Amino acid sequence: MNLWNSFIGKLVMTFLISMVPVVELRGAIPIAVAHGLPFWWAVPVAIVGNLVPVPFIIVFIKKIFAWLRTKSRWLESLVTRLENRAIGKIDTVKKYAFWGLFLFVAIPLPGTGAWTGSLIAAMMDMKVKDAFPSILLGVVTAGIIISFVTYGAGALLFG
Repeated sequence: MNLWNSFIGKLVMTFLISMVPVVELRGAIPIAVAHGLPFWWAVPVAIVGNLVPVPFIIVFIKKIFAWLRTKSRWLESLVTRLENRAIGKIDTVKKYAFWGLFLFVAIPLPGTGAWTGSLIAAMMDMKVKDAFPSILLGVVTAGIIISFVTYGAGALLFG
């Protein structure tokens, strides 16, 4: 069964793709468009899907990383690289606080997004209630930027 063949399937696939690290909504929106999902459905569904993992990452990622470190050298190396990448961004985020985390998530470049922003928040020992609003605003902004790139400003503004 191909989920892309039905409207509900397109919504489900957009939602699931937006939850995948690295791809997130930056990939989910263009993929949804390519499969004929209208803008007014693709963007909100991708935003919600992109936000679902955020609180879980902030709360549980350190415990997951600790567990993964015990499983193999390769996983330990991967976890160390991920932590170092996040730690390398902490100073910038700390310097600008709420807006630093927002900008990091909002700018749709490789290595940015809700997953990495949540990892940075976890490494900074931020609480979900403090990090989530900034990440939410960043994801919405990234969704708007990706929408303009995907659909074109004319299509969005003039129908």
